[in-house]
Order: sequence, then C-alpha cells, then structure tokens
Amino acid sequence: MNVGKISEAKPVEISPTRKRRILHTDHLMMVAFDFAGGPAAEPDPPHTHPHEQVTYIAEGEVMFFVGEESTRLAPGDMVAVPPDCPHRIQLLTPTARLIDTFTPLRQDFL
Repeated sequence: MNVGKISEAKPVEISPTRKRRILHTDHLMMVAFDFAGGPAAEPDPPHTHPHEQVTYIAEGEVMFFVGEESTRLAPGDMVAVPPDCPHRIQLLTPTARLIDTFTPLRQDFL
C-alpha cells in the first residue's frame, strides 16, 4: 500500500514560506503545498506546465488566477487548471494548504 502520512512525510522546502510533500503512483501525483507569510500584497508570478492540475483548498484562503480569470477560494473549494495555462495564487490568510493533483507526473518535483 502506498500511503503518505502528513505527520511522517519530510517536507521539501521550496522557500522559507513554502513547503511541499508528495505522494505518487506511476501516472498520478498528489502534492500538499503549505504556504506561510500571508496575506500577500500581490499575487505570485504566473507559471505554466504541460500537466493537468486540480487543486483542493484544505486550509486558508487564496485568490486563484487561471488565465485572465480570478476567484477567491476557501477550504473545500476546488479548481481545475488546463495544461499550459498561466496560473498563480495570492495568499489571503497568514497560511494555507493546497492539495494539487497532477497528471502526468511532475518529474521536476521528483
């Protein structure tokens, strides 16, 4: 059984205010992203990738930008991001946890 317990998973530090934990199979990846240091005055720079992405907001609130659209997301909300579509977030609370799923695997995260 492939199990990832948040209490046991060693986080990868992306920056002093961002960490991620990963669980994956051969074809699907789930990433728990922990954000701190909010609320942010400005959104993050946009980024793209060739992967399909679905994001679940587990904790905190963010403004989520996909292409030219934006929406405020709170715990329990979800958003889908098409491949190669610019997207970004703006942290609206002191902290947030986003759960992202990707297909295919993000080899750059492994």
